[in-house]
Amino acid sequence: MATQLELVRNIGIIAHIDAGKTTTTERILYFAGTSHRMGEVDDGTTTTDFDPEEAQRGITIYSACVTTSWKGATVNIIDTPGHVDFTAEVERSLRVLDGAVVVFSAVEGVEAQSETVWRQADRYNVPRICFINKLDRIGADFQRTFDEIKTRLCESTGSERQLIPVTIPLISIGEADGFDSNRTVVNLLDRKLLVFSGEDDNWQVNEVAIPDHLTDDVETWRTSLIDTVCQFDDEAMELYFAEEDLSAKQLKATIRAATIAGKLTPVFAGTALKCVGVQPVLDGVVDFLPSPLDRPPVEGIAPSAPTGVLPEVLTRAPDPNAPFCGLLFKIVADKHNDLYFMRVYSGTISSGSRMINPRTGKKEFITRLWHIQADSREKIDQDSAQAGEIVGVVGVKDSVTGDTLCDPKAQIVLEKITFPETVISMAVEPETSGDKDKLEQVLGRLGLQDPTFSASIDQDSGQTIISGMGELHLEVLKNRMERDFNLKIRVHKPRVTYKETISSSLSVEGTFDKETSTGPNFASVKLRLVPAAEVIGVDVSSEIDLRALPAIHREVLVSAVRDEAQTGVQGFAMTQLKVFITDFQHRAGVTNETAIYAAVGEAFQSALQTAESVILEPIMKLEISCPDDSTGPIQSDLNSRRAIITGTEIRGDLHIIDAEAPLAKMFGYSSSVRSLSQGRASFTMEPLRYSPATELPDYM
Repeated sequence: MATQLELVRNIGIIAHIDAGKTTTTERILYFAGTSHRMGEVDDGTTTTDFDPEEAQRGITIYSACVTTSWKGATVNIIDTPGHVDFTAEVERSLRVLDGAVVVFSAVEGVEAQSETVWRQADRYNVPRICFINKLDRIGADFQRTFDEIKTRLCESTGSERQLIPVTIPLISIGEADGFDSNRTVVNLLDRKLLVFSGEDDNWQVNEVAIPDHLTDDVETWRTSLIDTVCQFDDEAMELYFAEEDLSAKQLKATIRAATIAGKLTPVFAGTALKCVGVQPVLDGVVDFLPSPLDRPPVEGIAPSAPTGVLPEVLTRAPDPNAPFCGLLFKIVADKHNDLYFMRVYSGTISSGSRMINPRTGKKEFITRLWHIQADSREKIDQDSAQAGEIVGVVGVKDSVTGDTLCDPKAQIVLEKITFPETVISMAVEPETSGDKDKLEQVLGRLGLQDPTFSASIDQDSGQTIISGMGELHLEVLKNRMERDFNLKIRVHKPRVTYKETISSSLSVEGTFDKETSTGPNFASVKLRLVPAAEVIGVDVSSEIDLRALPAIHREVLVSAVRDEAQTGVQGFAMTQLKVFITDFQHRAGVTNETAIYAAVGEAFQSALQTAESVILEPIMKLEISCPDDSTGPIQSDLNSRRAIITGTEIRGDLHIIDAEAPLAKMFGYSSSVRSLSQGRASFTMEPLRYSPATELPDYM
């Protein structure tokens, strides 16, 4: 690992499924010299898709971290999944990265998950470059894909971000005599034609002059680039108006500054499978994406603020000499010691260090630090890690994904990682009754690793219910139980995870005033419940000054309200709900935890008896790509599933259907869409929102 922070790049490779993300990563590792062979997705031999399930399915399921170097810079790469069921892997990766490479297929263009990962990158203000891939495929269109990125991802979101082409395919401007356009791109900054040739271990990139008959077309593209770039640099603008040529060095410096500021996104062209255009992307990572020093100091809060008091905002700069702080963003179960992935934001950490988790108040003993290379570990030189690094940590016992570790003498709580709610569940049971305890242990391990997975016991049936992001997600977890933990299980039919809210606002109160064996007990609370579609889960706040309450009552009161608000009238988890504490009465010596919980419980019992319950169901966003002759049958099938078609368009030879549909009607849809199109259609589906259910589940 480079010790100079300005030479470090922490990047993610993000994309829609099958855009060529893992193949691009594989080529990057090969050309950077980290890998001595090019793995292939179809063969199950890629470096980052090392899990047996990934190799079998040919998709990325788990984010994988690898380190390489390019032109003196250390590049830490996280290859992320493209399937929506595993979007949590993208979420937690982008939370800790400084930059990203977004890969698009030049055939399909901007797809559903492309928009999702782009929004995720926007949420964390991650600078990015784009790679328009698969230009060797029939139907590929660089210009169309470029325009779609511009209109659908930049302009439609109200972003000020602008696109600029850095390399373009020769086919987009015409054919050059003697060159295969699919193995050639134009570098607009240097005004050079890059010719990619070779095979096996002998790959070369040659720079040649632009053919005379293409000079005018190249200059048109370059002028468009310069017009955009000059908006962000006064000196460049003056040279431009003076009709003086701008050097590649000047352009790179301006592009870098604007990219880091989130104003520009450079775009590159190529086809990773044919080893075309990958090296310029690597150049773009080093030239345009930020180092940890280019990013603003990470923000957090002081952990000791009393409930109801706005906590102090703290910052940590990427300084190896500052107090240590790091974020745990991924956990991988191991037979002996779990491996925690950690981004170090400030300070230095060494093996044998004791750091505190401010959420739990417990100290964690760091026994070992590792560099992570996909499925292997490498010992860290000097056995320490500094600000800006991403490392593996062993020895952590009482922490979970999203927790902060920091210096006990300078505590800070970094912003947690927010994950989407689960939308699907199914009952599981061990094949043998003797494995019941083992099942509980395994589910606990899986829940520790995957924040979008949960397990619970149904109070009515006594069944163990597991919940996740989709059918594929649960299927992968089932296979992991059998393969990794040698646990044979039976599964029942998947079912939708319904939620619950209330139809209108109401105010309730609860009082507990009783004599018990321990003496008198008293507490009285008033609450106001308000439905709020923008809230995920239950948001608890107070209209009274909690600071005026004894500290021992503050914490218990808020915890009691939050706990009691979790389950609604129909027994489903509550969501889209705001709860305001409007009054709280206590008496010295007789108000205790038991009384507070009892009073809050009575208030919610009153609410449940009064409120009109609204059952909410998950609505999914679909994008179906199909040939013309399948459009009618697919639309009819969608109508039968209570789907609403929100838009249609034609992209090349394919019809694109956008729709919204209740998840309850979408089980087994992959088989249906294949049958209706003779296997020629494809689709993506992702959670969109929870909306009032128009049909109630059978078991109600």
